[in-house]
Amino acid sequence: MCVLHNLLQMQPYIEQILQPELPANSSLIFILLQLQKVKNDLEMVLSTVQSKDKQLEEDLKREQQWYEEQKQILDTLNKIEEEANTQVEQPSTKREFDEPKKKLLKLKTYKKELLRALGEFLDEHFPHPEKEKSSCFVNFLNLILLVFQILINKLMTTPHEPYITISESFWPPYIELLLRYGIAMRHPEDPNRMCLQAFHK
Repeated sequence: MCVLHNLLQMQPYIEQILQPELPANSSLIFILLQLQKVKNDLEMVLSTVQSKDKQLEEDLKREQQWYEEQKQILDTLNKIEEEANTQVEQPSTKREFDEPKKKLLKLKTYKKELLRALGEFLDEHFPHPEKEKSSCFVNFLNLILLVFQILINKLMTTPHEPYITISESFWPPYIELLLRYGIAMRHPEDPNRMCLQAFHK
């Protein structure tokens, strides 16, 4: 980029040298033509890089928007679950007991839909090379449910030690996806362990 910038700054001097009043010197003309060719090539490279940067910015914007949407969904689910658990703790009447039960049922249904959507996303963008097409979605969904269940159970049973060991059965690209979007995080001292992000705090 610095070379291109310098060449662009030299453009007025190059054009001045190329004025017709200068004597025709074949060596000088050849050098100037080569410089002009280099300048044109660098301008093409700059245009390509700028186009690629623009595409990457658009991709990043879409990924950030998707992340924010998923984060809002998880926040909403956590709030609903927290409200439901609070109301279930001290039910004084049948109505007070049934209402949290219905909310929990809706929460489970919505959670399944969310997991199904995540499974479809993974199936489309991160297909497992060892899975057959006919069973790919089912296997991905089972993997998602398994990992989330393990992380949630660990967080609920031992909140003071919520980390689990990443086994070979966990598909690495999916683990990286969980870490990248802040759903899970690695242990600060042991990269082979991770835990569910504490959204409820």
